[in-house]
Amino acid sequence: MTNHSETTGSFENDDTARREFLGEESAHETQVTLRTPAELADALPYLLGYRPEDSIVLVALHDRAGRGRFGGRARLGIPASEEDWGDAARQLAQGFVATSERRGNRPQRLIAFFCQEPSRGETGRDVMLRLAPLADAVRVKCSDLDIPVIESLCIADGRFWSYSCGAEGCCPDDGTPMGLPGTSVLAAAATYAGIQVRGTLRELRARLLPWETGAALDQEVALDSAGMALVPRILDDTARAAVAEETLELAERIIGRFAAAPPVSGAHPADLRDDELLAHDEAATLILGLQDRTTRDRAAAWMEGDEAGPALRLWRALARRCVGPYREHAAAPLTLAGWVAWSAGDELEAREAFAMALGADPDYLFARLLHQACNEGLDPESIRRCLRTEREGPAPEDRGEDEASDEPPTMAEEDAGTVTPAQGGAAARPAGAAGGRRRRRTRASQDVDGGPRRLRGDDGRSRPAGSPPQPPAAGPARPGRVRQSGTRTRAGDAMSDGAAAASGRRETERDG
Repeated sequence: MTNHSETTGSFENDDTARREFLGEESAHETQVTLRTPAELADALPYLLGYRPEDSIVLVALHDRAGRGRFGGRARLGIPASEEDWGDAARQLAQGFVATSERRGNRPQRLIAFFCQEPSRGETGRDVMLRLAPLADAVRVKCSDLDIPVIESLCIADGRFWSYSCGAEGCCPDDGTPMGLPGTSVLAAAATYAGIQVRGTLRELRARLLPWETGAALDQEVALDSAGMALVPRILDDTARAAVAEETLELAERIIGRFAAAPPVSGAHPADLRDDELLAHDEAATLILGLQDRTTRDRAAAWMEGDEAGPALRLWRALARRCVGPYREHAAAPLTLAGWVAWSAGDELEAREAFAMALGADPDYLFARLLHQACNEGLDPESIRRCLRTEREGPAPEDRGEDEASDEPPTMAEEDAGTVTPAQGGAAARPAGAAGGRRRRRTRASQDVDGGPRRLRGDDGRSRPAGSPPQPPAAGPARPGRVRQSGTRTRAGDAMSDGAAAASGRRETERDG
């Protein structure tokens, strides 16, 4: 519905530093009071941490000692079709209020922002007039929830207009010019307080989007070749463990390669440098290997310490290599990128990466769980703790040796992943992982409904995982994505339980 490929509104967390800086109660001396629409318009990037585009933004206000204090924020992309505006307004208002109420912090008043740049032939004023019905719809939906919108601003083409100003002649028809970025008193105070404003979401997402250059064709050829070799092995219970080890060992080598590379200034030059460090065949092997949920889950342990930065760069680079018909494969590296970013404290990139993963594969439950946890403001440390526990594993005496025993599941299955295969041999694991990895017995691989795992073929149909690949009518076949719908696994429960523990609740049942 939105032009940001979002599945839901991106309900942002209350960021303590920003709340304190912009007027929340705290022991900090750096606080800023905003009194005019111009000051509110100037404050928006500091409230979000980036400059929104094509966005509806709601900001909560709470009455404290007779003064309004900023609370949570929510953003949703502006739908391209005006027919969707009513649904978007309802979704944003209801979702934001419901999320705030779950945190025990229902907004008392709201400020609404509508940000969009003019299209060709439009002026800023044209944008303001065109978005007026959307602003009215948001105001009505919020009023239906007994929360008034006390100010509604349109920001376009370096100017702003107030939809709430009823005084004739008060606001110029052509809008009020915005100040130059970084030149206001607020900007100076934000810099002093350590509040950083990044670029736009478009710039952030560009770091994760598939290539559209001439090299994309070479990468697609490498993915075709790797798929022909790897997919049958991944679907073979006796060979899957070896593929997992090879994938993780290769990932560890490349993370070390990225870590050893000299730093480069600027996001785009840094991404270009990382692309040069990663060969087409290496990227193809990793992308396909990470389609195995168990392999992906073990890779998620590169989440902290010195490995986190290079790992995040690798997952971004792999997402950029999911070109052409392999775009759906980006769900795995995008989710890993989001997880590492969230673990490192970058909630903005985390939310965008999770949303893009769900755009690539709406059924990717690993991304859905983490996206929800991040948007709910949960502490990732609870999930990190669960991953550390899973990585170290229970004591050998606590595990039964009966292959048919009802052992707790591991992470791969939280989003319909396969049962963990036998992992013989030395296991490659993230550097610094405590304890050796255990040999895990193989259980019958099956779907949730008890059927066998299936592989999507070139014609879009699925076939049993154990059946041989069907020869194409003409030309080489392109291996499909490995679909490993199935039982729950231990670390998947760890991730879900960690999210539940972080929010102070524990679910007794979960949808696998």
